[in-house]
Amino acid sequence: MRILSVIVCFFLMAAGLRAQDVNQIMADFEKAVKEGKPVPYGRNKEAGKYYNIRGFKMYCEVYGKGQPLLIIHGNGRSISDFTYQIPYFAEKYKVIVADSRAQGKSYDIKDSLTYEMMADDYAALLDSLQTDSAYVIGWSDGGINGLLLAIRHPEKVKKLAITGANLVPDTTAVPQQIWDMVMPVYQSLKTKENKNPFEKTSYKLFRLLVEQPHIPLADIRKIQCPALVIGGDHDVIKEEHTLLIYKNIPKAYLWLLPASGHSTPIVYHEDFNKVVDRFFIHPYRVIEGEGRFN
Repeated sequence: MRILSVIVCFFLMAAGLRAQDVNQIMADFEKAVKEGKPVPYGRNKEAGKYYNIRGFKMYCEVYGKGQPLLIIHGNGRSISDFTYQIPYFAEKYKVIVADSRAQGKSYDIKDSLTYEMMADDYAALLDSLQTDSAYVIGWSDGGINGLLLAIRHPEKVKKLAITGANLVPDTTAVPQQIWDMVMPVYQSLKTKENKNPFEKTSYKLFRLLVEQPHIPLADIRKIQCPALVIGGDHDVIKEEHTLLIYKNIPKAYLWLLPASGHSTPIVYHEDFNKVVDRFFIHPYRVIEGEGRFN
């Protein structure tokens, strides 16, 4: 039980869900229930469907109409993390939001898991939805998946907004104190014999965090679409690493949010939605040698 508790706490933190964030989400949900308007994002039978994607069943929900917008969640998380984004963007976009391989309701019993696999999964999902290309928002691991989607399947990404992404699994990107928290749990899961299904999945996701990604800057420089690179000034991703990503994408803007950790889509959800939407709407512009958008 101790390992289970630590796992749950870590994944909540890794997705930026601090205690106050969770409390805010629950308060908003209870308010919606009282008003008779709750939407069970992540378990909505009216909007959800399973797709046979590259050897597993991928769970996906679709909301709204308009230009396609793909939203990708972080490690160990699910569609439900985007309670603030889905209703906002569904007003003008066709929002496509799915549970990544081996996460949420997208069950996958295979031992292997890589970010490249997940990026290819999302490209295949867009094909299954008969969607040639989409705007993309990625949070945390979803940001990594978004970068790889733009690298491996450039034709699929119109514009890319990422928050809290990293290119390497080391202290140049993530502070030592995060590794000090992650590694004991990872080692406990790694050495545990006769893992139950939950522990097997948790080990697979922790291994993903510890050993990946490995995205060369040369590949980042190949990204053709405009990108908005976002981070909190107290993120679990170092500011200088977020800046490194921004500096190496040819058509990129940078947005660092003050007094924010990893949970930019929650803590700053109103600003996050408006700025990302404005980024999608306006053409990429270069002013005096630096990228800007009005």
